[in-house]
Amino acid sequence: MTAFIRTVRSSSLLNRYLHWEEVIMYRLNLVNAMRGLRRLFAICSRLGDGVAWYVAAALIALFVGEQAWLPMSAMMLSAGVGLGIYASIKRLTARPRPHMAHDGLVLSVAPLDKYSFPSGHTLHAVNFAIQIAVFAPGLAWLVIPFALMVALSRMVLGLHYLSDVLVGGVIGALIAVSSLWVVGTLS
Repeated sequence: MTAFIRTVRSSSLLNRYLHWEEVIMYRLNLVNAMRGLRRLFAICSRLGDGVAWYVAAALIALFVGEQAWLPMSAMMLSAGVGLGIYASIKRLTARPRPHMAHDGLVLSVAPLDKYSFPSGHTLHAVNFAIQIAVFAPGLAWLVIPFALMVALSRMVLGLHYLSDVLVGGVIGALIAVSSLWVVGTLS
């Protein structure tokens, strides 16, 4: 197969994916028409800025005691690693946010920056949820659905594409597993 045909086929596949992603983006953005849901997703997104995760880590360290300090400290350090990774990728890719590239999207909250790829909120939500669920399994019922709501909120609110959220989630999971391995929770 010639390089030209491979390029055309891969381009066609990419175009089909981008079209499918655009359809999903517009459908999820329709949730903004429902005031109560728009407000719920806006709250989840705002809490996903870090407040909920930092409070959870501090409370776990406070109530669990001395054995929680190392994993919670590692979790906070992993947040810094995540920030560095996603900020670097955002600068390199410079993918505009969906509302800047597509007409008719309702932007429900102001973005924290102008680039979309990857979703930093999702990266941190997945990172923190995995680490908290491993260290404090009794909280998994709370942190995992919250992380999913944060990820979904980023698309519903018109701030991210599906691929932004998926890649943010994968990076967050890799950071979480690495952090858990470093502190010896995973062998």
